[in-house]
Amino acid sequence: MTASAAATALAGTGVTTTAPLHANLTAAGLYAHALRRGEGRLSADGAFIAVTGQHTGRSVQDKFVADDPEVTQEIWWGKVNQKLDPAKFETFAADVRGWLGQQKELFTEDLYAGADPAHRIKVRLVTTNAWHALFARNMFIRPPVEELDGFTPDYVILHAPEMEAKPEHGGRPNSTTLIALSFARKIIAIAGTSYAGEIKKSIFTVMNWLLPAKGVLPMHCSANVGKDGDTALFFGLSGTGKTTLSSDPERALIGDDEHGWSDKGVFNFEGGCYAKVIKLSQEAEPQIWNASHRFGAVLENVIADARGHLDLDDGSLTENTRSCYPIEFIPGTAPGGQAGLPKNVVMLTADAFGVLPPIAKLTPAQAMYHFLSGYTAKVAGTEKGLGKEPQATFSTCFGAPFLPRHPEVYGKMLAELIAQHGAQVWLVNTGWTGGSYGTGHRMSIKHTRALLRAALDGSLANATFATDPFFGLAVPQNVPGVPAEVLNPREAWADKAAYDATAAKLVGLFEKNFETFAGAVSEDVKAVALRAAA
Repeated sequence: MTASAAATALAGTGVTTTAPLHANLTAAGLYAHALRRGEGRLSADGAFIAVTGQHTGRSVQDKFVADDPEVTQEIWWGKVNQKLDPAKFETFAADVRGWLGQQKELFTEDLYAGADPAHRIKVRLVTTNAWHALFARNMFIRPPVEELDGFTPDYVILHAPEMEAKPEHGGRPNSTTLIALSFARKIIAIAGTSYAGEIKKSIFTVMNWLLPAKGVLPMHCSANVGKDGDTALFFGLSGTGKTTLSSDPERALIGDDEHGWSDKGVFNFEGGCYAKVIKLSQEAEPQIWNASHRFGAVLENVIADARGHLDLDDGSLTENTRSCYPIEFIPGTAPGGQAGLPKNVVMLTADAFGVLPPIAKLTPAQAMYHFLSGYTAKVAGTEKGLGKEPQATFSTCFGAPFLPRHPEVYGKMLAELIAQHGAQVWLVNTGWTGGSYGTGHRMSIKHTRALLRAALDGSLANATFATDPFFGLAVPQNVPGVPAEVLNPREAWADKAAYDATAAKLVGLFEKNFETFAGAVSEDVKAVALRAAA
């Protein structure tokens, strides 16, 4: 690449280098460089396998936001958005630029975030590794070749995974990892972690910042659309089934994780999928399984034998094994990553306490309550340090780590959109039934799919509903193909007194969590705050 071409490829980044620069390579080209550089290996089916080292998930405690005067009043400061002095951000960004400029070779990718041209941004990634460039190329939207001429980025990602952050950069004490974002400078700088999810989620954070000001709701959800044009959204935290349940052969996938809801409809932020693949089943999840067993997919921390055959049950490196692939690897996706206004909104939870029903119909006030709560439950094996008992997790708006604005901003927008367009909201438990984790068993995916299809095709609206005494939820009493004892979680427990005690405990955890938002919600939402049965 000529000096002139290199300067064009690095325009807007502040990075200068005389080393080889590889700009906007194809998947095949990035494979060739990644293998030449020893960045990973191939699976027997041609997927690229990378190991991320110390960090096998997002480093939440090392994420900081520059406290720029232009934006400080609008940011939700706290554990999610930790303040970084603007001068220290400048020092850090300058050091990352300098470090990148000293490397033997660099890779850049120019990409879009946002399938709707009216709401998309242009992103330029500069990284040291071909496989990280391939990840970004899979994950975001690839512009047509003719749109790369004169590409001017709106946001720049300076990605230096092998560089160590220093105390003068203002990050966490004694940590060599730092993910720092400046909305004023439109720069993201990442150092000290090879986990590729940081690239993806940094741009999601940017979209969560930009879109509310344009009247568009950014959402941590998957989405699909039926043959009749009925769009469905699936909110949920990691491990609740967003990717699995939205990848339905009978419906077209819009996207598996991040979307916007505008006055025109729903649009995907991304051009790829990032599926959790631990214990992935070819029978239960054939679309994701097939997409992960082919050339072009990037597998993170997945174990393979000497011949490259994958062992998706092996979590020896992490339970958070991942597969990243272009969305077109899933058959029958929605054209252009866009669809109409949502008819159904599904909130997913993996309740390891085993007391929530497999599906319930929510009122608008209940929808707001559960959206702001963002509940699921983690169990041993999903994160280090967890014991045998389930641990309730509340992540407001089902995506607290990525919300730069106050949760009430997103909550109010969702409430208004549901009311305006008449969407029906459902709460779906993909977790345990018949007892808590360790006693009961995981909800059957066949039952969950049957319930969802009944909800999405409208037939569930004709069911008989009863009110759950603990959570106040409208629970269907009869759904073809689903046993009655599954629909009523208390009936699935052999020890009814143990169910009552566990349900009351979970209600208490909901109540305690909601205290954070009680002063900022309407009276009808306060009125549905959970109260345990006497």
